[in-house]
Amino acid sequence: MKRMALAWFGVWALPSVLLGELPKTDSELFDLRKVWEANVTFAPEQWQAIAPKGGGGGLFGGPGGPGGGPREGGRRGPGGPGGPGGRGGFDPSRFMAGGWMQALDTDKDGKLTKPEFVGGFQRLAKEWDTAGSGELGVDALRDGMNKALGGGVPGGGGFAPRLQGAEGKRNGLSSASGINFEYVHADLEFGGSRITNVAVRYKGNGTYMMSQGTEKKSLKVDLNEFVKGQKVAGVSKLNFHNNITDASWMNEPLSYALYRDAGVPAPRTSYARLTVSVPGLHTNRSFGLYSIVENLDDNWANGSFGTKKGAIFKPVTPNLFQDLGQDWTKYQQTYDPKGELTEKQKRRVIDFAQIVTHADEAEFTRRLPEFVDVDGFSRFMAVTVWLSTLDSILAIGQNYVVYLHPKTDRFHFVPWDLDHSFGNFMLQGTQQEREQLSIAEPWVGQNRFLERVMKVPAIREAYLARLKEFQLTLFQPARIRKQVDELAALLKSTVREEGEEKLSRFEKVVAGESVGMGGFGGGGRGPGGGMPGFGDPVKPIRTFVEVRHQSVAAQLAGNSTGMRMGTRGGPFGGGGRGEFGPGTFLAPAVLQKADQDHNDKASLAELQKLAEIWWSEWDAAGNGSLTDQQLGDGLSKAFPMPQGIGGPGRAPGGPEQGARPVPR
Repeated sequence: MKRMALAWFGVWALPSVLLGELPKTDSELFDLRKVWEANVTFAPEQWQAIAPKGGGGGLFGGPGGPGGGPREGGRRGPGGPGGPGGRGGFDPSRFMAGGWMQALDTDKDGKLTKPEFVGGFQRLAKEWDTAGSGELGVDALRDGMNKALGGGVPGGGGFAPRLQGAEGKRNGLSSASGINFEYVHADLEFGGSRITNVAVRYKGNGTYMMSQGTEKKSLKVDLNEFVKGQKVAGVSKLNFHNNITDASWMNEPLSYALYRDAGVPAPRTSYARLTVSVPGLHTNRSFGLYSIVENLDDNWANGSFGTKKGAIFKPVTPNLFQDLGQDWTKYQQTYDPKGELTEKQKRRVIDFAQIVTHADEAEFTRRLPEFVDVDGFSRFMAVTVWLSTLDSILAIGQNYVVYLHPKTDRFHFVPWDLDHSFGNFMLQGTQQEREQLSIAEPWVGQNRFLERVMKVPAIREAYLARLKEFQLTLFQPARIRKQVDELAALLKSTVREEGEEKLSRFEKVVAGESVGMGGFGGGGRGPGGGMPGFGDPVKPIRTFVEVRHQSVAAQLAGNSTGMRMGTRGGPFGGGGRGEFGPGTFLAPAVLQKADQDHNDKASLAELQKLAEIWWSEWDAAGNGSLTDQQLGDGLSKAFPMPQGIGGPGRAPGGPEQGARPVPR
C-alpha cells in the first residue's frame, strides 16, 4: 500500500487549541491531534432547503427542518417540524414494517389491500394456533411473530430492518425510510480561508434520525459539486460527523486509528469546531464539536493503494456475495459502487458470488486467495472482532467498504461508520455478550460468507496470528486508556461550549463511568424490565477494553469459548426459542388490544376484529391499500415505545410520566 499506517505516537506535541490556519497537505488535515475551526454560511432559502424530502419517520422519528434556534433578539427562527415519530424519539415499530409487508403482501406489489391485510393476519393467526384451540396466549403470539417476521437474517435467525434505499438512491436506514438528502449552496470557511459556492447536505442514517429536534446534524461538504477544482489540502469532500451516539466523541476516531495501526487503510480523522451563519438567523452560531472523517473515494484510494482505477463498493446486505444471477442490475443497489464500473469489475463481483454460493469446500479453499487479499482481510477481521463492532459485516451487513484492486483483482475490506464500536451497539446482544464475543464465530445468526471464509485455513491462521500479535501491542488496555486521556485533554474545552450536561457526560465516560441513553447507549432497565438488550448499560472505552482484552486472551489460550451470539443478537435478533425478536415487543401489546373478554388470550375472532380496526384507522384516506410508509405509520401509533428505552420526553429506562405503556 502506498500510504503506510501511522503508529500512535503517545504524548502529543501539539496543545489543545483551535487551528485557524489552512492545512497544506491531507496528512496535516487528517491529524487526530488537531481541532480545526470551520464555518458554513447559508443564504436563508438554502438553509431551509437543506431539510430532507420524504420519509415516513423511520426508526428514530421523522425528518425535520434544520432547526430554528434562538434568533438574535430572542425570536425563534425558521425550522421544519419533526415528522411522524416525534423529535427523534426511538421508534422500534418502524423497524418492523418491512417484515409485516413481506409476510402479508401476497402478490408482492409493495402494497397491502384489505383482503391481504385482514385475511393475512387471520391466516397467520391460524398457523400460530398449533394446538387448534382457536385462541392464542402471549407465548404463542410471541413465537408465531418471531417466526413470521424473523426472516431478515439468513436462515431466519434474526430480524433485520430494511437498509437498502430505492434503486439509484443511497442505502441506509433513513434512505430506506424515504428520506432523501439534497445538496444546497453554501460558503465554507476552513482554517481561515473562505471557499465559495460549495455543496452541503445532511448525512447519516441512525445518527441523522437520532439528531431530530436538534440543529447538530452530520454534514457532507463537496467542494467540487458546483465549482470544479476546489479543494482543501488536496481533498474535495469533507465529512463532519456529529457523534451523537457517543458522549466521548472518541469511538469512531480511535477505532479508525486502531485499524490504521493494524495495517488496514481505514479513513483518517481529525476534529472541528463547527459554526453556522445564516443572515438574520445565525451569526457564527457554534454547533459544537465534530469529527472530520476522510471520504472513501478516489483520493483515499490513491493514497492507500497508489491508484484511482480500482472499484469502490459499499455493500448493504446480510448475504454478501450471494449469487443473484448474471445480470449486473440485480447487484447494483446491493453493492452501491462509488463511480462507473468496467465490465471486468462487474464480472469480478458476479464470479466471486458464484464461487461463494456454489463452490464445494475444496474449490472454495483453493480459489478464495484469488479473490480476497488474505493478509488484509485477516487484519480487518481481527480489529472488527476485537472491537466487537456489531453494526457491521458481523451482523446486519453494512458499514464497510470493499475495494477491488485493479492490478491484483483482489477485494480489500475497509471499515466505515464506527460510532458503535467498542461494543457500543446495544441493538445486538447484551453488554456481556458483546464483551465476551466469540473470536471463533463472531457473527450474529447465520452468515454464509463469513462462515465459509473463516473456515479456509489461510484466512483463519492469519486472523488468529493477527489477534495474538495485536493483543500484545495495539490492543493493550493501557495503550488505549492513554489515547483516551490524551484526546480528552484536546477536546474538553470545545465540549464545554456544548453545555455543562454534555461536559459532565464527557468527563464521566472518559473516566470509565457508564452514562444514560441520552447521548451514550443504554441507561439501565426501567421499572418492569424493558426490552432485552436496550436496558443494559453500555460501558465506555476505558472499561470495555479491559474486559475485552481479558476475554480474547482467555479464548486464544483455549480457556474460554467466548459467547456466540447465535440467533439472539438483541431485541430484534432472532426467533430461536422465542426469547428475542419482534414478537418479544409485539405480542403483549397485541394480546392487550385484542383480548376483549379479558381472559388473557386472543381468539381468532378477536384478532380478526383487531385487524379490521387497524385497517380502518391506517387507511383513513380510503385508498384501499397501504404502502410501506403507511404501514410503518400505523405500527408506530399502535405500538408506542416500550419501557426501558430512552428518548425525548422520557426518563432513561422508563415511559413518559403519566403515560400508559400500551394504550388501548
